[in-house]
Amino acid sequence: MRLAFPVGFLLLASVAHVWGYSYLILAPTASKSHYIVVSSLAKGLTAAGHEVTLISPFSQSKPVKNLTEIVTPNVIEAMKASKANILQNTKLSIWKRYPVILAMGLKITNTFLEEPTVKVFMKEKRTFDAVIVEAFMNEAHFGFAELFNAPLITLSTFGASTWTTDLVGTPSPPSYVPHLMTELKDNMSFFERALNLAFISYEFVYIKWLSMPRQEAVYHKHFPDNKLDFHEMQRNTALVLLNSHVSLNFPRPYAPNMIEVGGMHINYKTKPLPKDIEEFINGAEHGVIYFSLGSNVKSKDLPLEKRKAILKTLKGLKQRILWKFEESNFAEKPNNVFISDWFPQDDILAHDKVIAFITHGGLLSTTESIYHGKPVIGIPIFGDQFTNMARAVQFGYGASVKYSDLTYERLENAIKAVITDPSYTEKVRAMSRRFRDQKETPLQRAIFWVEHVTREKGAHYLRSASQDLNFVQYHNLDVFAVFFVILVLIFVALTYLTINLLSFLKTKLGNNKVKHKKL
Repeated sequence: MRLAFPVGFLLLASVAHVWGYSYLILAPTASKSHYIVVSSLAKGLTAAGHEVTLISPFSQSKPVKNLTEIVTPNVIEAMKASKANILQNTKLSIWKRYPVILAMGLKITNTFLEEPTVKVFMKEKRTFDAVIVEAFMNEAHFGFAELFNAPLITLSTFGASTWTTDLVGTPSPPSYVPHLMTELKDNMSFFERALNLAFISYEFVYIKWLSMPRQEAVYHKHFPDNKLDFHEMQRNTALVLLNSHVSLNFPRPYAPNMIEVGGMHINYKTKPLPKDIEEFINGAEHGVIYFSLGSNVKSKDLPLEKRKAILKTLKGLKQRILWKFEESNFAEKPNNVFISDWFPQDDILAHDKVIAFITHGGLLSTTESIYHGKPVIGIPIFGDQFTNMARAVQFGYGASVKYSDLTYERLENAIKAVITDPSYTEKVRAMSRRFRDQKETPLQRAIFWVEHVTREKGAHYLRSASQDLNFVQYHNLDVFAVFFVILVLIFVALTYLTINLLSFLKTKLGNNKVKHKKL
């Protein structure tokens, strides 16, 4: 009996040690695809034994153990206007498109913080072991980390960008790292390097003098008691998780606390398809093409001209089509087309009879198509979709038709090129093999790094010294200036000495001539 107390105490201590951490996760963007990535991490952390509070415009259809969700519906309402203009903005150049995206980010940032549920939550005396924030033009939201006295972890739902690389000092040499918004590749010509540098310079000026001051004003308004300076707060980021992988993109350098976790959302165990979809696919003699424009653009809202071009193209194909279409009463639907407002996309792409994917080019869809080895026909509309589809063309696993250029002839040619040329499938399957060849799943990697940074109280040992340098110091402009001044002084000194030496020699030669005349 004397052992009962010590043994019981040890058991209680063991349970306390095993019990997980508490995380706050912010997913402010009113885009379902962004929520899918962030919620995948949230559910992964709860499955690992941690408690998670997730604040987002969306929520899970079923309760998840250890997951508390706070919904922000006003963000969805605020985003409606931006989504309504998506199709109208497709013709804008990246120079005009970029300010539109940043303005949308500021609107999301403000609306999220003005949400009544968020205001109430901010006043609660909660404690968290780390705060994870989706980084999408919402720098003011990083203030939640100091508010709850926890390390700041950010999650980018796409690849590396200025919004995330600057947080941890990741170098992005413009000579071979193309900007995310451009459609350039890593091996650039002189003109392409000039274009890349010009856009990066334009972005730097726009963010520094227009975008960041607006975010800073929002930060000070909603976090008046935070002690950290707005820019210091950003440089205090402990970890950045990227929804990307080197096999899906070009190789580039990263800081040690910037980790690629692309593919967290993928279902690695395929689920059975609904009976009607399974029968439709199995009855396809020439294979099936899956068609979806994602969550932000609805096929039913496409202008009549574009819809007619798509219908004519699909009707002329001998393949069967699964089309994500949001109206059940669709009189013009061809006989070879199956429509639904929702499809289990991941499981459909895993099916052997699915031979291609017509997509808007979102990163989640692109990643799933590569994982399942399906070539793509892209119709990019917004954001990084242009870049993703440019990569598909450059890497040889897809064709692309910009929405603004969409016609029956162009779409038909793109589809037929992909489904008749076996090289597209061969290249995407090679990419799939490389993407799958990882020592752990992307979600396992993300969970490890989140836990590691939490255990290490922010893992300050990973912090790059570049975070303590200003623009002039980081690029050694002050050193180059000193070198330039020294070179100028040396040149002036040499010029002065040369002039004086020549003058001396001229004088001496003149004196010698006078002496000779006297003789």
